[in-house]
Amino acid sequence: MTLSPNGTGEIANLIDVTDLEMHFPVNRGIIFQRRVGTVKAVDGISFSIKKGETLGLVGESGCGKSTTGRAILQLYRPTAGNVIFEGQDLTKLKGAELRRMRRRVQMIFQDPYASLNPRMTVGDIIGEPIRVHKLREGKAVRERVEELLGLVGLNPAFANRYPHEFSGGQRQRIGIARALAVEPQFVVCDEPVSALDVSIQAQVVNLLEELQQKLGLTYLFIAHDLSVVKHISDRVAVMYLGKMVELSEGAALYRQPLHPYTQALLSAVPIPDPKIEKQRRRIILEGDVPSPLNPPSGCHFHTRCPIAIAQCKEDEPPFIDYGDGHFAACWRARESGELMPAVAKKQADAVAARIAADIAKVKGVAHSH
Repeated sequence: MTLSPNGTGEIANLIDVTDLEMHFPVNRGIIFQRRVGTVKAVDGISFSIKKGETLGLVGESGCGKSTTGRAILQLYRPTAGNVIFEGQDLTKLKGAELRRMRRRVQMIFQDPYASLNPRMTVGDIIGEPIRVHKLREGKAVRERVEELLGLVGLNPAFANRYPHEFSGGQRQRIGIARALAVEPQFVVCDEPVSALDVSIQAQVVNLLEELQQKLGLTYLFIAHDLSVVKHISDRVAVMYLGKMVELSEGAALYRQPLHPYTQALLSAVPIPDPKIEKQRRRIILEGDVPSPLNPPSGCHFHTRCPIAIAQCKEDEPPFIDYGDGHFAACWRARESGELMPAVAKKQADAVAARIAADIAKVKGVAHSH
């Protein structure tokens, strides 16, 4: 992970997201449709991503992670908010300006089986964005395709084959090559390894890191697996029901989570130490995730939170910095660390140790291939 300082010696922000909202209308009726509600998939989140950085984004299914990534890239046009990319507000772009911008921001999709056109050869799939943006012509397109295949660890001769002839890991490498074909600066990785076998996950994660260092890329890495996110990310953000509830440097978040939801996620990570595993305190969240069509008042998490107070039900907590860039949206964030019992703290330390072991294993597996 390579961070590039600006002229002042500080790391420049590549992306600044402010009060981003993505609301989907719910209509009833076939001919005369009327709006009966709104799904608040992303509900006013703000964060930034520095040049050369990887921001990991985690949370349960349906919390708005993928929608956030697509709204940043303008695949979904945000309901409200701003996305500033190198000083330019992407939400204001249209037509030719928007098409030109797409060269600089790209996406790696979750399902390598669904994201590639089965009727096109690999060469055509990777070469299409090169031709659309007129980056190469004629024979040079083919040469660039072969170069990209080599860059992602595939044989350049595979350019004549079709997607069905490849394994899941190979298809995801093809998807990565397609995203890199237009030489982007920012890439949204939308759960790029969740559909892959564990050993293949290690190879793809390692490839993404190598490409970042080689090409100076900036990532938004969306995933469920906390160990994978910790491995590849400089900072980690946690989402719940359209809201960002915690954001911190990776090590700080795993060592001392401030939000009860983050603590619950970490408590679910298995620990390969029988003594600690025997004492393991799982934080079991009661009930289901509320519907984004009708989210709870106050803090969205209060209906499942084990330490909620009356204020949580009435007032939405601010997303503020509790020191050293550790942001949280919780009225009891300052107390939450003290509320964790000794066993839970041992467990958090064990989780950090387990993730460190996973990192070593990932690197070992990747290099062995």
